[in-house]
Amino acid sequence: MGAADVVPGVSGGTIAFITGIYFRLLGAIGAVPSAFYHSFLRGRWRRFWNEVDGSFLVALLAGILVSIATLANLITWALETYPIALWSFFFGLIVASVWHVSGQMNERRWWLMIPVTLGAAIAWWVTTLSAGQVNPGAMVFFLSGALAICAMILPGLSGSFILLILGMYGPVLNAVRELDLALIGLFLGGCLVGLLSFARLLGLALRKAHDLVLAVLTGFMVGALNRVWPWQEVIAWRTDSSGNQVPLEQVSVSPMRYAELTGEPAQVTVAIVAVLAGLAIVLVGEWVAGRRATSS
Repeated sequence: MGAADVVPGVSGGTIAFITGIYFRLLGAIGAVPSAFYHSFLRGRWRRFWNEVDGSFLVALLAGILVSIATLANLITWALETYPIALWSFFFGLIVASVWHVSGQMNERRWWLMIPVTLGAAIAWWVTTLSAGQVNPGAMVFFLSGALAICAMILPGLSGSFILLILGMYGPVLNAVRELDLALIGLFLGGCLVGLLSFARLLGLALRKAHDLVLAVLTGFMVGALNRVWPWQEVIAWRTDSSGNQVPLEQVSVSPMRYAELTGEPAQVTVAIVAVLAGLAIVLVGEWVAGRRATSS
């Protein structure tokens, strides 16, 4: 999840779904407010730990932090050096995730195509938005954290891409690099508020309308495929905080069009292999999980 969250366009929520921990994650986060009030404040710390699935959350958070710390530079390098292969791999992951999430529905009814289509349209529209430019004040950092974390736990919507759209991706990374504890604290505070409130709401929605919510989430992932399409034409550029020119707005193009625009090979064979690798990881993981569930 940490590695995915570093990349604008790839959702940590999708990885949670792939690995089969999504519903457990929502349940653990959703239990925090009630457990904090009824158990933690009354000194029942062991009960609080059990109610919020503390061991699971700590292990997950540790994995995310370690991944961000160790893989952020590697992923950034891969995006610059092997962009087509990496985006193709993510494309395969998400395609397999669409099949995986839709398979979690209890009943497949024709009318569920309506929320699937709506979710896809919303996610597709989000991926076409240009990166914004805002004045990053204290409240902006707080609200950006709340919005980004909500997107981060939704399969198909990337928290880092939401930050990019808001114009806060660079400022947040700069605050982390410069160890600006005040701004980092505001951002994390927004993340905490957004996470606790939205996870509880999403968990409630899944309990009340399971198939409907999964249909919308499936649509989100379908729409997000536009953002991870390997061949993109840059139609506008911006200058980042380091003075480098980076893409501001991109549109998906065919491999042949990409080769014409850039003068570089489209690497279609590489892309196909990477897509198949992404598909294989999800499908093999699901097969292994199924075997373990059957044996237990």
